[in-house]
This record gives sequence, structure tokens and C-alpha cells, in this order.
Amino acid sequence: MPEANAKAAVVEAMFDRIAPRYDLMNRLMTFGMDRRWRRDAVEALALPRDSRALDLACGSGDFCADLARIGVRVVGLDFSHEMLRVAQVKRRSACSSLIRADALRLPLRAGSFDAVVSGFSLRNFANLEDPFRECFRILKSGGKIALLEVDTPASPILRAGHRIYFHKLVPLVGRLVDRDAYAWLPSSVTYLPDEARMMAMLTDAGFRDLNKRRLLGGAVQLITGHR
Repeated sequence: MPEANAKAAVVEAMFDRIAPRYDLMNRLMTFGMDRRWRRDAVEALALPRDSRALDLACGSGDFCADLARIGVRVVGLDFSHEMLRVAQVKRRSACSSLIRADALRLPLRAGSFDAVVSGFSLRNFANLEDPFRECFRILKSGGKIALLEVDTPASPILRAGHRIYFHKLVPLVGRLVDRDAYAWLPSSVTYLPDEARMMAMLTDAGFRDLNKRRLLGGAVQLITGHR
């Protein structure tokens, strides 16, 4: 695992490599359930038509497409050039614009968005304090967040099954695409703070009414809140 000062470069290069097969691997690894989780996040936001949302670390643009279907205007932002290229090709009509930028310093006007979404990207940031503060800054008063990320089930039985799948089978299947990248996936969970620390960081950034919903027996978390 890279140190913090090298992490950004390692993550960028990794996502550039796997971009062409990223969607396929997501469907295989989650058995298509990632679509349901994104719909859960979109429903939790309950955004009216013509709202403006930022898909932070948008990857190939799945969240952009889900939000566009309900009439939300979406800006997709990522620092992987190849992921943005895939998003441009596959979801051209979903994103009102695609921006290559660093989540630690968003090139966006304060108070200009109604919502921020992020799908399974928090563990890839060099730190979380700066992205959380930046998300707060660009949201309008009352603006909402919906953050999807992996988690560890609380149940010992589910945790054991999750450990076998996530730490053994996922890297094994991932070798077909990119050995290093899909070994990174389970290992990168070590970068995530625990629930108490995550909520404290969001609270310190200014967010209120925070809620964590556990999906798939606790293997996935959906955190919501508002400015």
C-alpha cells in the first residue's frame, strides 16, 4: 500500500489502466447489485427535476446516468483521464459536463450544487478531510450528500463470508483484468476510517443529520446528510 504522498499517483495510474473494463468488473464483482445501491442513493436524495448534482470521482459515469434519468443536471469529476474518456463515450447524454480535477481542490463555485454523490471512491482519496470540506463548500444551503462505500458486516458469520469473498475471490477474478488493481480493492479498505471517525469528519466539515444505512448485510454503507 502506498504512503499518502504517493497514493494519488498510484490510484490515478491504476484507474487509467482498468478504465476499459471497469464497468464489466463492477457488474461481475457485485452480481449487478451496484445498480441497486446507486438507485438507493438517488432515492435517498429525493432531488427535484433540474437540480444540479456533482458526481465526485465519477469514474465511468454510472451515477451520472442514474441522476440524469430523473432530470437532474450532473457534473462528473474525476482525476483519471481514461475513466473520463470512458464516461464521455458511454454516458455522453448523462453528464452536462465532465471535469478532470482533484477532489481535494474542486474548481467549482461555492454554493452552486444541490447534491454531491460519490460511489465507492472515498478510500482512494489522499485524505478525506479536504474532500468533505470541499463538498460542503460547493453545496447550497440545504444541499445533500449521498456517499456509497464498502464496509465490513457486524455479524461474525457475515463478516467471515465477506472476508472470503472480498479478500480472496475478488483478487482472484481480478487477475483476469489487472492483478495489482484488484488486489488493491480489498487492501484499500484499510484507508477508510471507522464509523465514528467518518461521522466526526463529516460533522467537522459542517454536515448535519447524518445517517448511515447498511446494505448487503453491512458489506456496503450509504451515508447521507445535508448542509
